[in-house]
Amino acid sequence: MDPVLASVYARMGHARFATELVGIGWILDRSDEHVHGLEEINKRWRDERWQDLGEPVIVFGGDIYAYATVPQLADERGRQPVVEVNTYEIDGLYVMPVASDVDRFFDSYSRYLEVLIADPDYQRNGEANLLFPWNATDILARDERLVELMRARRFDSLMKSSMTSEDVRRWFEKVCGLSL
Repeated sequence: MDPVLASVYARMGHARFATELVGIGWILDRSDEHVHGLEEINKRWRDERWQDLGEPVIVFGGDIYAYATVPQLADERGRQPVVEVNTYEIDGLYVMPVASDVDRFFDSYSRYLEVLIADPDYQRNGEANLLFPWNATDILARDERLVELMRARRFDSLMKSSMTSEDVRRWFEKVCGLSL
């Protein structure tokens, strides 16, 4: 397990982030001495979804979308990149890299929430028209290691279905600051 994620579980075991916002909030799957949610959800992913992904991930939370670490892309300190997995696409799972490690994920997600609540549309009607990670390209682009991994095509095996989408390719280009 990613060492930062292990630390989060050691301190909290379970958390809810902006869950009152439909499609925005997410839940850190419960895993403590009473409930082994992390083990259970990852067993389901191993049994039902990993073959669709192309390589193993460790799902640690989500709501509409799942958030997972990618152990095979861990750095020398064991920190693992984070991806968002959208299981609702008709033409396959969409995987989008969102952070170089769990700490950067929490940082980027919190910065996204700050931008969201400052958005005039959100302030006026409470609707989230800015979506993570789609409308967080500037925030994600600040994560130099993430951009480096994306430019090196380290997520290609996970993104094979995603990259068939023109929207995902444009998003990828914006985060990386390049043209494919």
